[in-house]
Amino acid sequence: MDARRTIVLVDDLRSFVDGRGAQVARTSAAGVELLYRYRDRRLDELWLDHDLGGDDTIWPVVEVLERAAFDKRPFDVGVITVHSANPTGAAKIAQVLRHWGYRVRVASGSTDVGYLDGPA
Repeated sequence: MDARRTIVLVDDLRSFVDGRGAQVARTSAAGVELLYRYRDRRLDELWLDHDLGGDDTIWPVVEVLERAAFDKRPFDVGVITVHSANPTGAAKIAQVLRHWGYRVRVASGSTDVGYLDGPA
């Protein structure tokens, strides 16, 4: 893995099982804050989970991406990977982000992310 790659993971419980370097946000608010931190820099990969615990979901993060594209200043993201175990939520995220021109792949059940301390 190239250490210069910039990867952001927004997931309440999981992390990368291979230990790859990534900035991690555990809530949508932290995800939005992290996105803005990278506003004018390239994100090679952005990994999104739909359900973030309790009533929290990824939608505030998606709305930031959507608004930026609407304003003709989309975030510079190589690929957005939606790894949610919620198939309906994952499909909706992908549909919205693709509409705005983001490159999206759905990887529900991806073995790249997992519960490092065991399932919650």
